Amino acid sequence: MRIIVLDSSPANDGDLSWKDLEALGTLTVYDSTTPDQVVERCRDAEAVFSNKVVMDATVIAALPHLRFIGVLATGYNNIDLEAARRAGVTVCNVPAYSTDSVAQLVFALLLEITNRVADYSHSVKRGDWAKCPSFSYRIAPISELSGKTMGIIGFGNIGLRVATIARAFGMTVLTTSRRNLPEWAERVKLDELLSRSHVVSLNSALTPATHHIINEETLMLMRPDAILINTSRGALVDEGALAAALERGQIAAAAVDVLEEEPPCSGSPLIDTAQSVITPHVAWQSTEARRRLLAISVENLRAFLAGQPQNVVS
Repeated sequence: MRIIVLDSSPANDGDLSWKDLEALGTLTVYDSTTPDQVVERCRDAEAVFSNKVVMDATVIAALPHLRFIGVLATGYNNIDLEAARRAGVTVCNVPAYSTDSVAQLVFALLLEITNRVADYSHSVKRGDWAKCPSFSYRIAPISELSGKTMGIIGFGNIGLRVATIARAFGMTVLTTSRRNLPEWAERVKLDELLSRSHVVSLNSALTPATHHIINEETLMLMRPDAILINTSRGALVDEGALAAALERGQIAAAAVDVLEEEPPCSGSPLIDTAQSVITPHVAWQSTEARRRLLAISVENLRAFLAGQPQNVVS
């Protein structure tokens, strides 16, 4: 079997091994692939792995040997599932591999805002502490999470893990989810969640219903001391409306790991907003999560070859 990995980076930029995948066939790995290179690189492939490279109907129709597409991610909006179905191509994704990693970054971002760790470290390295007449000083307010309320939009595996950590910090947890909830989580409508929450964490899938769920109108419902965290999908947030709300002091701060355009070649209004913290879509990138991603991806292909496909999305 000829196996192609179209975009190994950043899932595996050389620090992890492909040996388990190599054991299943003749493997070719590309760090990245441009749209015009996809068909030529995959022409004889039976199995193709893609993280973000688009495989649309035109691409799939041009690959007569293709039997399997493995998505090196949980999201699979880069694959035309209907075209794959028509062509008899099985598509598998990797669910729930980064739950702990993403939940950890939610609180890394939140604590950066509440405790200003980087600001204090930079201050010390500038020599401010050495010049201070006292044993301690304050350059910015520090606030506790205990006793505060966290509203979680999206209560799947990641949302539940975020909620569990929030509770450990002594926070009250609200959600709009219709799922069965722990007894300590309270189900409310979106308007109430936004108006009551000191912290709003977006952990929802991107759907037509959630596109720009944070917008000018919903931002007006939030508390002036509220912090918005987005580690899910950039398009859940209207970035222009959020930047304007931050600049007006309508909410206190925002921390995002995702933007509508990635990389932000055209820029983003959030990048130049002082009250924002931005990381480059790294929530899933712990070494442990990437190991799980590769291991499950290999198992997906192995199960397919054994006639018992798993994690099938098409």
